[in-house]
Amino acid sequence: MSHLVNDIYFSTVLNRPVVSLSGVEIGRLRDVAMSPGDPLPLVPYVIVKQGRVVRRVPWTELAMFNPVAVSIKGEVRSLAELPDLGGMENEILMRRDILDKQIVDVDGARVVRVNDIRLNIIHGMLCVFAVDVGFRGILRRLGYLKAWDMCADILGKNLSRHEIGWQFVQPVGLNLSGLTLTVTRDKLSDLHPADLAHIITQLPAQNVSAVLNSLDMEAAGEALGEMEPEDSSRVLSQMESSRAADVLEEMPPDEAADVLAELSDEKVQELLSHMDPEDAEKVQELLEHEEDTAGGLMNNEFLFVTPAANVDDALEQVRVLGAEVDAVYYIYVLDPDERVLGVLSLKRLLLASGSQPVDEVMSRNLKTMRVDSPLEDVLELVVEYKLSAVPVVDEENKMVGIVAADDIMEHFLPFALRWKQYKAMRKF
Repeated sequence: MSHLVNDIYFSTVLNRPVVSLSGVEIGRLRDVAMSPGDPLPLVPYVIVKQGRVVRRVPWTELAMFNPVAVSIKGEVRSLAELPDLGGMENEILMRRDILDKQIVDVDGARVVRVNDIRLNIIHGMLCVFAVDVGFRGILRRLGYLKAWDMCADILGKNLSRHEIGWQFVQPVGLNLSGLTLTVTRDKLSDLHPADLAHIITQLPAQNVSAVLNSLDMEAAGEALGEMEPEDSSRVLSQMESSRAADVLEEMPPDEAADVLAELSDEKVQELLSHMDPEDAEKVQELLEHEEDTAGGLMNNEFLFVTPAANVDDALEQVRVLGAEVDAVYYIYVLDPDERVLGVLSLKRLLLASGSQPVDEVMSRNLKTMRVDSPLEDVLELVVEYKLSAVPVVDEENKMVGIVAADDIMEHFLPFALRWKQYKAMRKF
């Protein structure tokens, strides 16, 4: 163990000569394997290659393993020969599967490239400790790091380290086994949907499915909902149809409709046919409205009660159905013909007596919009009356959905920003 350095960078031992106990070179270090460990992946063996001869050397058989020399405890005759590396598709090799590959930095919510791998000996076993994603890793591999550090010391400008502990990364390469991903899948699902969306949009097309397949349906749906519809549709089209349909079912109908609107009619019908019929019907209904109208932006999931209900009944609706509805701003009171009679805010419900009829508590002066109303009118209503959501009615005055204030603001925000930039440019 005295010849095993605790802190080793993979690039410093890669392609090093490997010698036997008697000093005979048996080949060069071609790769290093890794397998799941707790808490960090372990190195079970290294790969040594000489010409066409490939040998697997167990970690326990290594006498020296450092940037200066790599040696085994015995002689070459004690090591079995392998035909080639082709039989190791299901194993994880650092050079082949990790180095220069993209990973998801879960802690920083970004996609980075592995420039080097930091190994560390813990309790006699070599572990994968961190990945180097910075410029130091590139210089180390080129052999210029020592010279750079000397110059940096003279100039007083040291190059900072950019390393990520293995527990904070999610590999996205297609050759990696499921066991390696289990430690970090939960971390990926715990990210904010906006961070997940940012990661997914940075990935090359061939890696998108690997990341999405490692997420649960709800997390995948929330992430797609945070993307621009054209990005979401591109990602969705790369997924297997039945799984894509499952993800769409986890999205609010209005967001699912926005994504599907970017796809061909044939693809839309294919995905709708894989969805739950009730969910598919809600999405199909939204697809029939013009994009720049209240109907095109509305969500047709909302909470409502009949005039015969009391306050306790309304609160029970919130408890039972609130988790399935994207926005719980108000409870609407509808007559048997689905015409809207009034509205109750959650605050008013909580302050009212439980036995009190809702028609005694509701606000009757309700502002509504028609499905074909332009979005500018919806925005004006939201701003003027400080509404969290606007009810949308059809030509028969039946309530068919709501337009949430954050959705209408999000729709107009890019235009507002572009107008602000235009006015700033006009000053010069």
